[in-house]
Amino acid sequence: MTGPGVLAGLSVVTLAPNLPGPLAAAALRDDGARVVKVEPPGGDPLMALSAGWYADLHRGVEVRTLDLKTDVGQAELRALLAGADLLLTSSRPSALARLGLSPAALDADFPHLCRVRIVGDTRDPETPGHDLTYQAAAGLLDPVNPAMPRTLLADVLGGREAYAAALALLLGRERGSAERERVVGLGDAARFASAPLRYGLTAPGGLLSGAQATYRLYRTADGWVAAAPLEAHFVGRWTATLGPDAERTLAGHPTAHWVDVAAREDLPLVAVTETEGPWGD
Repeated sequence: MTGPGVLAGLSVVTLAPNLPGPLAAAALRDDGARVVKVEPPGGDPLMALSAGWYADLHRGVEVRTLDLKTDVGQAELRALLAGADLLLTSSRPSALARLGLSPAALDADFPHLCRVRIVGDTRDPETPGHDLTYQAAAGLLDPVNPAMPRTLLADVLGGREAYAAALALLLGRERGSAERERVVGLGDAARFASAPLRYGLTAPGGLLSGAQATYRLYRTADGWVAAAPLEAHFVGRWTATLGPDAERTLAGHPTAHWVDVAAREDLPLVAVTETEGPWGD
């Protein structure tokens, strides 16, 4: 981002630890908002889970340690909220109510304040859960041969949805809307992401399930490639390049060879590779 950012001059207070809240807050920061993160005396669990990711998401974020169960902590929080444009939370409704942060209380005390509440699931926001349980409930894990997901889909998508909700509220307020609160559910995010499965695209036998030759994984001489020549012009080029038995042809040469062929022939094919990252942070 160059320049001050579209949210310059706006202030965000976040009480949301773990992952979805920091992801949303970091996106708002990147758009120019001033972000103040309030953490309890024990800190954010994300720090222990991934110190490197925590540091990246909190770059440029003002972190304050407050005990909101004390009068002093409550007073400091209320002072922050008095000057804030947006409050981001990720606690259960009952916990927020105990802190004096129920929707009714916030409407009365801070009518100008927009709020995004991240909850586990809007169907039952008091039930505990985490990304793994939301993905499992949404049908995103194979019930026959289950494996741990390679990404925290509900958390990541929920963070982006919280960011979008924040932008909608802030824009609406500027245009005179009375709406001040939106609720984002992580279970809802997982169900949203399961739509390709529910509508049959990625279900067994579906067009994008790997059952079709034009959208699947292929073994090479030394690894795997992902190929997706779905459109007619790609299909013609795919057949002309690989012949009638693509599986056998691809198995005859190493992955690097086929990546080069794909670049030369303008085919949607890439190597299946391991994610690079700071594994030990």
